[in-house]
Amino acid sequence: MSTTTWGWLVLAFPLAGTILIGLGYKRLARGPAGAIGTLAILLSFIASVAALLSLQDQPEGERQLVSSLWDYAVTGSLDVRLSILVDPLSVFMALVVTGVSTLIHLYSVSYMRSDRGNARYFAYLNFFVFSMLLLVLAGNFLLLIVGWAFVGAASYLLISFWYRRETATRAGIKAFVINVLGDVGLVLGAFFVLRHTGTLDFLGTFEAVEGGAFADHEGALVAGCLLLLVGAFAKSAQLPLHTWLPDAMEGPTPVSSLIHAATMVTAGVYLISRLHPLFEAAPAAADVGAIIGCATLLVAGTIALAQTDIKRVIAYSTMSQIGYMVMGVAAGAYAAGMFHLLTHAFFKALLFMAAGSIIGAMAGA
Repeated sequence: MSTTTWGWLVLAFPLAGTILIGLGYKRLARGPAGAIGTLAILLSFIASVAALLSLQDQPEGERQLVSSLWDYAVTGSLDVRLSILVDPLSVFMALVVTGVSTLIHLYSVSYMRSDRGNARYFAYLNFFVFSMLLLVLAGNFLLLIVGWAFVGAASYLLISFWYRRETATRAGIKAFVINVLGDVGLVLGAFFVLRHTGTLDFLGTFEAVEGGAFADHEGALVAGCLLLLVGAFAKSAQLPLHTWLPDAMEGPTPVSSLIHAATMVTAGVYLISRLHPLFEAAPAAADVGAIIGCATLLVAGTIALAQTDIKRVIAYSTMSQIGYMVMGVAAGAYAAGMFHLLTHAFFKALLFMAAGSIIGAMAGA
Protein backbone atom coordinates (compact mmCIF):
# COMPACT_ATOMS: atom_id res chain seq x y z
CA MET A 1 0.00 0.00 0.00
CA SER A 2 1.35 3.44 -0.91
CA THR A 3 2.35 6.10 1.62
CA THR A 4 -0.39 8.49 0.53
CA THR A 5 -3.02 5.74 0.80
CA TRP A 6 -2.08 5.36 4.45
CA GLY A 7 -2.43 9.15 4.73
CA TRP A 8 -6.01 8.98 3.42
CA LEU A 9 -6.80 6.15 5.85
CA VAL A 10 -5.57 8.32 8.73
CA LEU A 11 -8.38 10.72 7.80
CA ALA A 12 -10.96 8.08 6.91
CA PHE A 13 -11.14 6.22 10.23
CA PRO A 14 -12.10 9.19 12.48
CA LEU A 15 -14.58 10.41 9.84
CA ALA A 16 -16.17 6.95 9.69
CA GLY A 17 -16.38 6.87 13.49
CA THR A 18 -18.07 10.28 13.53
CA ILE A 19 -20.65 9.27 10.93
CA LEU A 20 -21.35 5.86 12.49
CA ILE A 21 -21.84 7.19 16.01
CA GLY A 22 -23.68 10.29 14.80
CA LEU A 23 -26.21 8.33 12.75
CA GLY A 24 -26.78 5.61 15.33
CA TYR A 25 -26.36 7.48 18.60
CA LYS A 26 -29.96 6.80 19.69
CA ARG A 27 -29.50 3.05 19.26
CA LEU A 28 -25.99 2.84 20.67
CA ALA A 29 -25.72 2.13 24.36
CA ARG A 30 -23.05 3.90 26.33
CA GLY A 31 -20.52 1.09 25.90
CA PRO A 32 -20.55 0.64 22.09
CA ALA A 33 -20.29 4.39 21.40
CA GLY A 34 -17.08 4.66 23.41
CA ALA A 35 -15.69 1.45 21.93
CA ILE A 36 -16.40 2.54 18.35
CA GLY A 37 -14.94 6.01 18.90
CA THR A 38 -11.78 4.67 20.54
CA LEU A 39 -11.31 1.96 17.90
CA ALA A 40 -11.61 4.53 15.09
CA ILE A 41 -8.82 6.68 16.54
CA LEU A 42 -6.68 3.62 17.31
CA LEU A 43 -6.95 2.49 13.67
CA SER A 44 -6.01 6.02 12.60
CA PHE A 45 -2.91 5.83 14.84
CA ILE A 46 -1.95 2.48 13.30
CA ALA A 47 -2.35 4.01 9.82
CA SER A 48 -0.12 6.92 10.94
CA VAL A 49 2.58 4.47 12.04
CA ALA A 50 2.27 2.66 8.70
CA ALA A 51 2.59 6.00 6.87
CA LEU A 52 5.75 6.76 8.87
CA LEU A 53 7.33 3.38 8.04
CA SER A 54 6.37 3.73 4.39
CA LEU A 55 7.79 7.27 4.27
CA GLN A 56 11.09 6.05 5.72
CA ASP A 57 11.46 3.77 2.69
CA GLN A 58 11.50 6.79 0.38
CA PRO A 59 14.81 8.50 -0.56
CA GLU A 60 15.54 11.37 1.81
CA GLY A 61 15.03 14.02 -0.86
CA GLU A 62 11.69 12.60 -2.00
CA ARG A 63 9.71 12.54 1.24
CA GLN A 64 7.14 15.11 0.18
CA LEU A 65 4.30 13.14 -1.36
CA VAL A 66 1.08 14.74 -2.62
CA SER A 67 -2.11 12.81 -3.40
CA SER A 68 -5.27 14.34 -4.88
CA LEU A 69 -8.78 12.87 -4.96
CA TRP A 70 -10.29 15.42 -7.35
CA ASP A 71 -10.06 19.00 -8.57
CA TYR A 72 -12.13 21.28 -6.36
CA ALA A 73 -11.91 24.44 -8.45
CA VAL A 74 -10.14 25.04 -11.76
CA THR A 75 -10.36 28.56 -13.15
CA GLY A 76 -7.69 30.36 -15.17
CA SER A 77 -4.30 29.67 -13.64
CA LEU A 78 -5.84 28.58 -10.34
CA ASP A 79 -6.02 24.84 -9.75
CA VAL A 80 -7.30 23.89 -6.29
CA ARG A 81 -7.44 20.20 -5.48
CA LEU A 82 -8.63 18.09 -2.60
CA SER A 83 -5.13 16.91 -1.79
CA ILE A 84 -3.02 15.85 1.16
CA LEU A 85 0.70 16.37 1.71
CA VAL A 86 2.45 13.44 3.40
CA ASP A 87 5.87 14.54 4.61
CA PRO A 88 7.87 14.19 7.86
CA LEU A 89 6.10 17.17 9.49
CA SER A 90 2.54 16.06 8.70
CA VAL A 91 3.26 12.44 9.70
CA PHE A 92 4.86 13.63 12.95
CA MET A 93 1.77 15.69 13.78
CA ALA A 94 -0.58 12.84 12.80
CA LEU A 95 1.28 10.48 15.13
CA VAL A 96 1.09 12.93 18.04
CA VAL A 97 -2.59 13.77 17.47
CA THR A 98 -3.79 10.18 16.99
CA GLY A 99 -1.54 8.72 19.70
CA VAL A 100 -2.59 11.09 22.47
CA SER A 101 -6.21 11.18 21.27
CA THR A 102 -6.44 7.38 21.47
CA LEU A 103 -5.42 7.49 25.13
CA ILE A 104 -7.85 10.35 25.84
CA HIS A 105 -10.69 8.42 24.15
CA LEU A 106 -9.87 5.38 26.28
CA TYR A 107 -9.90 7.54 29.42
CA SER A 108 -13.22 9.06 28.34
CA VAL A 109 -14.93 5.65 28.13
CA SER A 110 -14.85 5.42 31.92
CA TYR A 111 -15.04 9.15 32.67
CA MET A 112 -18.22 9.74 30.62
CA ARG A 113 -19.91 6.37 31.23
CA SER A 114 -22.70 7.79 33.40
CA ASP A 115 -23.37 10.84 31.20
CA ARG A 116 -26.60 10.65 29.20
CA GLY A 117 -24.94 12.42 26.26
CA ASN A 118 -22.25 9.74 26.00
CA ALA A 119 -22.80 8.85 22.32
CA ARG A 120 -23.05 12.51 21.30
CA TYR A 121 -19.79 13.16 23.16
CA PHE A 122 -17.85 10.49 21.25
CA ALA A 123 -19.29 11.67 17.91
CA TYR A 124 -18.01 15.19 18.69
CA LEU A 125 -14.65 13.84 19.86
CA ASN A 126 -14.13 11.81 16.68
CA PHE A 127 -15.10 14.85 14.59
CA PHE A 128 -12.58 16.97 16.46
CA VAL A 129 -9.76 14.50 15.77
CA PHE A 130 -10.77 14.23 12.10
CA SER A 131 -10.73 18.03 11.80
CA MET A 132 -7.28 18.29 13.36
CA LEU A 133 -5.91 15.56 11.09
CA LEU A 134 -7.41 17.31 8.06
CA LEU A 135 -5.61 20.48 9.16
CA VAL A 136 -2.20 18.84 9.49
CA LEU A 137 -2.42 16.68 6.35
CA ALA A 138 -3.81 19.42 4.08
CA GLY A 139 -1.80 19.88 0.89
CA ASN A 140 -2.98 23.41 0.17
CA PHE A 141 -4.30 26.53 1.87
CA LEU A 142 -7.93 25.78 1.00
CA LEU A 143 -8.01 22.42 2.78
CA LEU A 144 -6.00 23.94 5.65
CA ILE A 145 -8.68 26.64 6.08
CA VAL A 146 -11.45 24.01 6.00
CA GLY A 147 -9.71 21.96 8.68
CA TRP A 148 -9.01 25.13 10.66
CA ALA A 149 -12.71 26.06 10.63
CA PHE A 150 -13.81 22.51 11.47
CA VAL A 151 -11.52 22.47 14.52
CA GLY A 152 -13.11 25.73 15.72
CA ALA A 153 -16.62 24.31 15.27
CA ALA A 154 -15.73 21.05 17.01
CA SER A 155 -14.16 22.94 19.94
CA TYR A 156 -17.40 24.93 20.33
CA LEU A 157 -19.44 21.71 20.44
CA LEU A 158 -17.13 20.13 23.02
CA ILE A 159 -16.57 23.14 25.29
CA SER A 160 -20.34 23.77 25.48
CA PHE A 161 -21.10 20.02 25.69
CA TRP A 162 -22.95 20.49 28.98
CA TYR A 163 -25.16 23.09 27.34
CA ARG A 164 -27.59 23.28 30.26
CA ARG A 165 -24.92 25.21 32.15
CA GLU A 166 -24.90 28.83 31.07
CA THR A 167 -21.18 29.20 31.82
CA ALA A 168 -20.42 26.34 29.41
CA THR A 169 -22.43 27.82 26.54
CA ARG A 170 -20.83 31.23 27.08
CA ALA A 171 -17.34 29.69 27.10
CA GLY A 172 -18.10 27.79 23.89
CA ILE A 173 -19.37 30.90 22.12
CA LYS A 174 -16.37 32.91 23.31
CA ALA A 175 -13.93 30.30 21.98
CA PHE A 176 -15.82 30.12 18.68
CA VAL A 177 -15.90 33.89 18.13
CA ILE A 178 -12.20 34.39 18.89
CA ASN A 179 -11.29 31.47 16.64
CA VAL A 180 -13.38 32.93 13.83
CA LEU A 181 -11.29 36.12 14.12
CA GLY A 182 -8.26 33.91 13.58
CA ASP A 183 -9.97 32.24 10.62
CA VAL A 184 -10.46 35.65 9.00
CA GLY A 185 -6.75 36.41 9.42
CA LEU A 186 -5.83 33.04 7.93
CA VAL A 187 -8.09 33.54 4.90
CA LEU A 188 -6.76 37.06 4.24
CA GLY A 189 -3.17 35.85 4.63
CA ALA A 190 -3.81 33.05 2.14
CA PHE A 191 -5.25 35.63 -0.27
CA PHE A 192 -2.04 37.70 -0.08
CA VAL A 193 -0.03 34.58 -0.87
CA LEU A 194 -2.34 33.54 -3.73
CA ARG A 195 -2.27 37.00 -5.28
CA HIS A 196 1.51 36.98 -5.74
CA THR A 197 2.25 33.28 -6.24
CA GLY A 198 -0.80 32.24 -8.28
CA THR A 199 -1.20 28.98 -6.37
CA LEU A 200 -2.64 27.68 -3.10
CA ASP A 201 -0.57 24.47 -3.01
CA PHE A 202 2.07 24.51 -0.29
CA LEU A 203 4.88 23.07 -2.40
CA GLY A 204 4.04 25.39 -5.33
CA THR A 205 3.93 28.37 -2.97
CA PHE A 206 7.33 27.55 -1.48
CA GLU A 207 8.86 27.22 -4.93
CA ALA A 208 7.35 30.54 -5.99
CA VAL A 209 8.70 32.31 -2.89
CA GLU A 210 12.17 30.87 -3.44
CA GLY A 211 11.90 31.93 -7.09
CA GLY A 212 11.36 35.57 -6.09
CA ALA A 213 7.57 35.93 -6.31
CA PHE A 214 7.72 38.56 -3.56
CA ALA A 215 11.01 40.14 -4.63
CA ASP A 216 9.30 43.43 -5.48
CA HIS A 217 6.51 43.06 -2.92
CA GLU A 218 8.21 42.47 0.42
CA GLY A 219 5.58 44.53 2.21
CA ALA A 220 2.82 42.26 0.87
CA LEU A 221 4.68 39.18 2.11
CA VAL A 222 5.14 40.68 5.58
CA ALA A 223 1.46 41.69 5.69
CA GLY A 224 0.40 38.21 4.57
CA CYS A 225 2.58 36.53 7.18
CA LEU A 226 1.26 38.83 9.93
CA LEU A 227 -2.30 37.90 8.96
CA LEU A 228 -1.35 34.23 9.06
CA LEU A 229 0.05 34.85 12.54
CA VAL A 230 -3.33 36.23 13.62
CA GLY A 231 -4.81 32.82 12.82
CA ALA A 232 -1.99 31.09 14.68
CA PHE A 233 -2.33 33.34 17.75
CA ALA A 234 -6.10 32.82 17.98
CA LYS A 235 -5.88 29.03 17.76
CA SER A 236 -2.85 28.78 20.07
CA ALA A 237 -4.21 31.30 22.62
CA GLN A 238 -1.37 33.81 22.34
CA LEU A 239 -1.67 37.45 23.42
CA PRO A 240 -4.00 39.24 22.91
CA LEU A 241 -6.31 36.45 21.65
CA HIS A 242 -5.83 34.23 24.69
CA THR A 243 -8.93 34.87 26.82
CA TRP A 244 -10.94 31.91 25.49
CA LEU A 245 -8.54 29.26 26.78
CA PRO A 246 -9.10 29.45 30.57
CA ASP A 247 -12.89 29.58 30.03
CA ALA A 248 -12.65 26.41 27.91
CA MET A 249 -12.29 24.54 31.21
CA GLU A 250 -16.10 24.44 31.32
CA GLY A 251 -16.04 21.38 29.06
CA PRO A 252 -15.51 17.82 30.35
CA THR A 253 -11.98 17.17 31.62
CA PRO A 254 -11.04 14.84 28.70
CA VAL A 255 -12.02 17.69 26.35
CA SER A 256 -9.68 20.02 28.21
CA SER A 257 -6.98 17.40 27.87
CA LEU A 258 -7.58 16.99 24.13
CA ILE A 259 -7.80 20.70 23.31
CA HIS A 260 -4.89 21.79 25.50
CA ALA A 261 -2.47 18.94 24.89
CA ALA A 262 -1.84 17.61 21.42
CA THR A 263 -4.40 19.16 19.16
CA MET A 264 -6.08 22.54 18.93
CA VAL A 265 -3.64 24.82 20.72
CA THR A 266 -0.66 23.38 18.85
CA ALA A 267 -2.21 24.23 15.47
CA GLY A 268 -0.55 27.66 15.48
CA VAL A 269 2.87 26.12 16.12
CA TYR A 270 2.27 23.70 13.26
CA LEU A 271 1.18 26.54 10.95
CA ILE A 272 4.37 28.51 11.50
CA SER A 273 6.48 25.37 10.99
CA ARG A 274 4.58 24.38 7.85
CA LEU A 275 4.93 27.86 6.31
CA HIS A 276 8.53 28.38 7.40
CA PRO A 277 9.76 29.36 3.90
CA LEU A 278 7.36 32.33 4.02
CA PHE A 279 8.47 33.45 7.47
CA GLU A 280 12.15 33.03 6.60
CA ALA A 281 11.57 35.34 3.63
CA ALA A 282 9.75 37.82 5.94
CA PRO A 283 11.96 38.08 9.05
CA ALA A 284 10.00 41.08 10.37
CA ALA A 285 6.86 38.92 10.69
CA ALA A 286 8.87 36.09 12.26
CA ASP A 287 10.23 38.57 14.83
CA VAL A 288 6.68 39.59 15.73
CA GLY A 289 5.80 35.93 16.29
CA ALA A 290 8.84 35.41 18.53
CA ILE A 291 8.10 38.55 20.57
CA ILE A 292 4.44 37.66 21.09
CA GLY A 293 5.41 34.10 22.07
CA CYS A 294 7.92 35.42 24.60
CA ALA A 295 5.38 37.87 26.07
CA THR A 296 2.73 35.15 26.32
CA LEU A 297 4.96 32.70 28.15
CA LEU A 298 5.83 35.36 30.75
CA VAL A 299 2.31 36.74 31.20
CA ALA A 300 0.58 33.34 31.33
CA GLY A 301 3.13 31.92 33.76
CA THR A 302 2.62 34.91 36.05
CA ILE A 303 -1.19 34.68 35.92
CA ALA A 304 -1.01 30.98 36.81
CA LEU A 305 0.59 31.88 40.16
CA ALA A 306 -2.64 33.58 41.28
CA GLN A 307 -5.09 30.82 40.25
CA THR A 308 -6.84 28.52 42.72
CA ASP A 309 -8.81 26.30 40.31
CA ILE A 310 -6.69 23.26 39.40
CA LYS A 311 -7.78 23.14 35.75
CA ARG A 312 -7.25 26.88 35.22
CA VAL A 313 -3.71 26.59 36.61
CA ILE A 314 -2.97 23.91 34.02
CA ALA A 315 -4.67 25.99 31.30
CA TYR A 316 -2.41 28.98 31.94
CA SER A 317 0.55 26.60 32.04
CA THR A 318 -0.49 25.48 28.54
CA MET A 319 -0.52 29.09 27.33
CA SER A 320 2.97 29.55 28.69
CA GLN A 321 4.32 26.37 27.11
CA ILE A 322 2.73 27.16 23.73
CA GLY A 323 4.43 30.57 24.00
CA TYR A 324 7.76 28.74 24.25
CA MET A 325 6.93 26.73 21.12
CA VAL A 326 5.78 29.76 19.13
CA MET A 327 8.90 31.68 20.11
CA GLY A 328 11.08 28.71 19.14
CA VAL A 329 9.60 28.04 15.69
CA ALA A 330 9.32 31.78 14.90
CA ALA A 331 13.01 32.15 15.73
CA GLY A 332 13.89 29.28 13.40
CA ALA A 333 14.42 26.56 16.02
CA TYR A 334 11.96 24.19 14.33
CA ALA A 335 13.36 20.93 15.73
CA ALA A 336 13.37 22.27 19.30
CA GLY A 337 9.85 23.71 18.97
CA MET A 338 8.38 20.50 17.55
CA PHE A 339 10.21 18.35 20.10
CA HIS A 340 8.68 20.42 22.89
CA LEU A 341 5.29 20.04 21.17
CA LEU A 342 5.69 16.26 21.41
CA THR A 343 6.73 16.22 25.07
CA HIS A 344 4.07 18.78 26.03
CA ALA A 345 1.34 16.71 24.37
CA PHE A 346 1.98 13.80 26.68
CA PHE A 347 2.72 15.52 29.98
CA LYS A 348 -0.10 18.05 29.65
CA ALA A 349 -2.66 15.40 28.66
CA LEU A 350 -1.56 13.38 31.69
CA LEU A 351 -1.85 16.44 33.96
CA PHE A 352 -5.42 17.11 32.86
CA MET A 353 -6.50 13.50 33.19
CA ALA A 354 -4.92 13.33 36.66
CA ALA A 355 -6.82 16.51 37.56
CA GLY A 356 -10.01 14.87 36.29
CA SER A 357 -9.38 11.86 38.54
CA ILE A 358 -8.89 14.17 41.53
CA ILE A 359 -12.06 16.13 40.73
CA GLY A 360 -14.02 12.89 40.30
CA ALA A 361 -12.67 11.47 43.57
CA MET A 362 -13.70 14.63 45.40
CA ALA A 363 -17.19 14.56 43.83
CA GLY A 364 -16.52 17.70 41.77
CA ALA A 365 -15.54 19.79 44.79
